[in-house]
Amino acid sequence: MKYIKLVLDNLDIKPNSEIRGHIIVDYPGKYDGIVINTLIMNSNKLIVYKSYNDEKISNNVSRLFISRDVMPDNKADFTASIEFEPEQPHEVKFRASIIEQHKEVESVQLFAKFSA
Repeated sequence: MKYIKLVLDNLDIKPNSEIRGHIIVDYPGKYDGIVINTLIMNSNKLIVYKSYNDEKISNNVSRLFISRDVMPDNKADFTASIEFEPEQPHEVKFRASIIEQHKEVESVQLFAKFSA
């Protein structure tokens, strides 16, 4: 059984639309938090995270760390967007990892499609 689950509300992403995601951690040990990395395949553009657990992010962040302290019931919700018009469709890789004492304990990934 996986200790971390990552779900997106929609796997078909459009430019400047809100991406909503959810993470559930079922790790029996102590952990510091989770980190979410995203890669837009065949592109040097980045995703921008906007919020997590209803807290707005003031800076443009393309790699998101969420501390366990702000994850009630070991769950986290986040929003993000991709703010450019693609010339071709891209695959987008989302990867969420459990971090314990600066080490990755386990990760999960999923792929979405990004197109105009």
